[in-house]
Amino acid sequence: MKIDWNRLWAWVKERGGHYYRLTRLDRPIGAFLLLWPMLWGLWIAGDGHPRVSVVVVFVLGVFVMRSAGCVINDFADRRFDPHVRRTRARPLAAGHVGAGEALALFVVLCLIAFGLVLTMNRLTVWLSLGGVLLAAIYPFLKRYTYLPQVGLGLAFGWAVPMAYAAQTATLPKTAWLVYALAVIWAVIYDTMYAMVDREDDIRIGVKSTAILFGDADRFIIGLLQLIMLFGLFLLGSQVGMGIAYYVGVGGAVLLGLYQQYLIRNREPGDCFRAFLNNNWLGGLIFAGIVIDYLLRR
Repeated sequence: MKIDWNRLWAWVKERGGHYYRLTRLDRPIGAFLLLWPMLWGLWIAGDGHPRVSVVVVFVLGVFVMRSAGCVINDFADRRFDPHVRRTRARPLAAGHVGAGEALALFVVLCLIAFGLVLTMNRLTVWLSLGGVLLAAIYPFLKRYTYLPQVGLGLAFGWAVPMAYAAQTATLPKTAWLVYALAVIWAVIYDTMYAMVDREDDIRIGVKSTAILFGDADRFIIGLLQLIMLFGLFLLGSQVGMGIAYYVGVGGAVLLGLYQQYLIRNREPGDCFRAFLNNNWLGGLIFAGIVIDYLLRR
């Protein structure tokens, strides 16, 4: 039997393209939002000098698990996404990828992530099981609770205690403070994200904090931003951070104010821009941490 290599290659490219979009590798913003708090914690846990092996494993793990989370999220939402303007072209919603394929891809990605974790210590391995559970539960929360953004924060932030465990084999109080900051931050930016789809979500019966907060959405986001700011100052005090760190936090404050400006009229496009802007906020805080430790040399 003669193999038509051109046709085979075209099929591989087509399937690969669908999987690429399903895992959101074409839109890495979610991976970066997951990455920043993990790096905050890892640099602090390593006193500015985390082990290279831990950094490599966790950066790779962030991208793999974020991809896995996107796959299971789209699997959970496969009957909702076709009715939402922003998501109807996703591979599962559009019928380009089957539900069975998505589940198989989710399992493969989780196994890859688990293989990476197995290079770490036992505490990190045990914590990783909780991370998989949170990632699997989160996509289904929007059916039963108005707080799926909290679930996202718990899942996204779980990389923080894992990073501490991998670097120090312990879970000090600062690990849980950084974790709490990651959860609060996720509720902030994912509420902005949910504001984009609020009307469609109300129509199809999907729940979110954007719907729960209603007209108080900007006020509650602002309150959460203030709580996060207090937590960042508390963190800096606990670990003895210097001026560079607080400059980074100051920059994050300005970006928070800019985000409030963007969402002032609750226009979907501007709310999405505010969501995206959080990538710079997380990066500024990380830059402040890194520079602060470098200046101590």
